[in-house]
Amino acid sequence: MTNTHGSCLCGDLRFEAQLPSKWVAHCHCSMCRRAHGAPLVTWVGLKTENVRIVDPQSRLRWYASSPGAGRGFCDRCGTTLFFRSERWPGELHVVRSNFDGPLDREPQVHVSYDNHVSWLQIGEDGLKRLGDFSA
Repeated sequence: MTNTHGSCLCGDLRFEAQLPSKWVAHCHCSMCRRAHGAPLVTWVGLKTENVRIVDPQSRLRWYASSPGAGRGFCDRCGTTLFFRSERWPGELHVVRSNFDGPLDREPQVHVSYDNHVSWLQIGEDGLKRLGDFSA
């Protein structure tokens, strides 16, 4: 197994993750878009026990973004790093962009694609496009 790591923008909140990942997906849901100020967010699904959060300054805060779900962010720089939900017990989703290097897989699917923004052109990337993350 391989270890990898990453951080928030200011570097005060770091994480270490043990691979393999469970999946990597581009999410187009409106909540991810609003939380990140971006047209989509790429998430990495990991077993919760395979992620160690390094937070010596106690910067990690959790926002209850919907019932049974929360988004973890740095209270200094505002970077959203994590997502957890009762819907996917035992998983922690980590924002792909905040890893420092390569992972064990590339994105595999577009989820909540029915909600994608019209102003971003997504070419034929060969990835399956699912309408709802629950699919």
